Amino acid sequence: MDKPDVDEVRGIAPAIAIRQKNATRNPRSTVGTQTEIYDYLRLLFARAGLTQCRVCAREVKKDSPESAADETLAALAEGERFYVLFPALTDGAGERESGRSGEQEKRGSNNAERLSPTPPLPHSPTPHVMSLMQRGFTRLYADGEIIELRTPDDFTRADFAGVYVLVDRLVARGDVRQRLVDSLESCFREGEGAAVIETAGAERQRFVYSEHFVCKYDGTNYPDPEPRLFSFNNPYGACPTCQGFGNTIGLDLDLVIPNPALSLKQGAIEPFTKPQHEYTRNSLARFCQLEGIPQDVPFNQLTDEQQRILVEGKGKWYGVRGFFEWLEEKKYKLHVRVFLAKYRGYTRCPDCAGGRLRQEARDVKVGERSLPEICALSIQDAARFFATLELTPERAGIADRLLHEIRKRLKFLVDVGLDYLTLDRLAATLSGGEAQRIQLATNLGSSLVGALYVLDEPSIGLHPRDGDRLIKILQGLRDLGNTVLVVEHDADMMRAADHILDIGPAAGELGGHVVYEGCFPKLMSDGNSLTARYLRGEAEIKQPKQRREPGKRKLALRGASEHNLKHLDVEIPLDMLVCVTGVSGSGKSTLIHDCLYAGLKKGRGEWQAPVGAFAELTGGDLVDDIVLVDQSPIGRTPRSNPVTYIKVYDAIREAFANTRESHAHGYDPSHFSFNVPGGRCETCQGDGTVTVEMQFLADIELICEDCHGTRFKPNILDVRYRGKNIHDVLQLTIREGLTFFKDTPRIANKMRVLDEVG
Repeated sequence: MDKPDVDEVRGIAPAIAIRQKNATRNPRSTVGTQTEIYDYLRLLFARAGLTQCRVCAREVKKDSPESAADETLAALAEGERFYVLFPALTDGAGERESGRSGEQEKRGSNNAERLSPTPPLPHSPTPHVMSLMQRGFTRLYADGEIIELRTPDDFTRADFAGVYVLVDRLVARGDVRQRLVDSLESCFREGEGAAVIETAGAERQRFVYSEHFVCKYDGTNYPDPEPRLFSFNNPYGACPTCQGFGNTIGLDLDLVIPNPALSLKQGAIEPFTKPQHEYTRNSLARFCQLEGIPQDVPFNQLTDEQQRILVEGKGKWYGVRGFFEWLEEKKYKLHVRVFLAKYRGYTRCPDCAGGRLRQEARDVKVGERSLPEICALSIQDAARFFATLELTPERAGIADRLLHEIRKRLKFLVDVGLDYLTLDRLAATLSGGEAQRIQLATNLGSSLVGALYVLDEPSIGLHPRDGDRLIKILQGLRDLGNTVLVVEHDADMMRAADHILDIGPAAGELGGHVVYEGCFPKLMSDGNSLTARYLRGEAEIKQPKQRREPGKRKLALRGASEHNLKHLDVEIPLDMLVCVTGVSGSGKSTLIHDCLYAGLKKGRGEWQAPVGAFAELTGGDLVDDIVLVDQSPIGRTPRSNPVTYIKVYDAIREAFANTRESHAHGYDPSHFSFNVPGGRCETCQGDGTVTVEMQFLADIELICEDCHGTRFKPNILDVRYRGKNIHDVLQLTIREGLTFFKDTPRIANKMRVLDEVG
């Protein structure tokens, strides 16, 4: 950025600008990651999460000799006899006996291996029995019987299936704990981390322990919970199918069935309506008759089971998916590839169901919920969940500080009126106001002190209820010890301010002065301030005396059910100014942008992106065109400016080309363009600035030394129209330009519209 044109700046604090603009386009960025809540959640799950085996639903945990001893003695009755054992043959022993070299194969983390407790020995068991005897173990245990080993030949079994090494025989009493701990240490050391306790009574009880992170009951292996396991931005934790995006490119059923309000006879399944696939339509009709599926009922009114078998198939009916799988085999044909491409889109990942994390991460639970399940909650529900979360004393001690940070940040998000968002909502889909309030909540959560927060019109688009919440948040930032500077026109915000600066008195060249500085009560009595006149009610936006009555022409939208819209029916009268209002998150943008605008565009064949779900949209034939005017920037190029956008620059260039000087030198309108060679400065190619590439630093933009930022060659700047050259004209404000070109209706008429909208 260029340095500001000021003589001196004193007392300035570190500044943070928070704009009403969503610049995030990263598909991996979510509300949770932006607010840093997700970082705390990853730590919480890594340190206080409970891993639940997906096979047997039991808790998976590491055992130590001490914890195993305490668990055993707590479970057994006083005086009960039991054996301390470990498996006679482990994976490592099998490799040693079979003579294979190299490290024991690491268990795959993506596809959890099922460990066999006693793998079969490939050769004679005698060498292994000798090895056990040499290590001091002379008793084996199998099926409730003890096998005494005096010589290796005393072991007569063909293999070691169900055979354990007996380490100790004990009686459950309070004074045997230390001896049991020592025996379990021997088991873990010799049995490669495995130990077994079995009672000696008629009804044998067995307790299995492991110092590895593995399910002791079915052998399912798990990686140790650590923060990177719960990150979808890390290859270690991301779902391997979708790489942590939550969706994959595949068959998009919304494109296959674009209008679920149609029946099967009306062509609800769009690809089956093509002439080349008529046989599929006939096959579908026969299947529907066989299964009793009505063909004249809208697709979305069929039962879930009927919809499922139509898509997935049943018996000889291959279903929609089977039809496309069959087409995949014929992809070598160009027309088939083109046909398939029409129905491809981003669909929810079939493996993680949009959770983004690999299976082992989703098996870890806190309060009976996995991390993706918590992120799918709305912020309000998540705040309620963590407020009532109860953990064991041990886990609560670990998680106490983490839970405090999570609850605090969730509270800030609720306070700024974003309680309807979910933590897994993509940051790129947020409106400018939502993105701004998320930044506010994040800054509040970070508890910075001594900073200067600069906010540009934070109340734009906010309902009055949310405006009060915003004011409380800004006052909270101030109370932490920060300075909050707000550019704002909202009356409530002005009343809440400690100090007011009124700049004016009017816009453009008529502004630039401090009209008033001080507290709000004194502003109300100031006679020079235009702002004060409106606040006192002396000036106001007049309400119309007569309002138009709705006519017969209208747009009708039925059954809108996208996002949080609940099967909404709405009629919008045409030839009127219609306002849609409601609190933030009530579904206004979804209704107008996703359903109405996208639906009308789709009906005209001008829309390729997804359309919000609705049953019916009528009245589109009554409008000539649909224009969406939102807060996104209209220009994508640095060369674009107001006069080029409203197509006035052509007339301005013609006015300069028609001067006597231009005729004398043979200049035409193209010489007054900064987009094509001719009259523009070729050093900067009409940009007015030159970008200097710095090898290890950010590029620097400098004013062009040849044209000094005017964009044109000196000889073009010598041409004057009514005393001004082309650069001077481009520097005029719209109001100045309106006066300057008042005798040229082609230019003045278009500029007048810009002046009228302020």
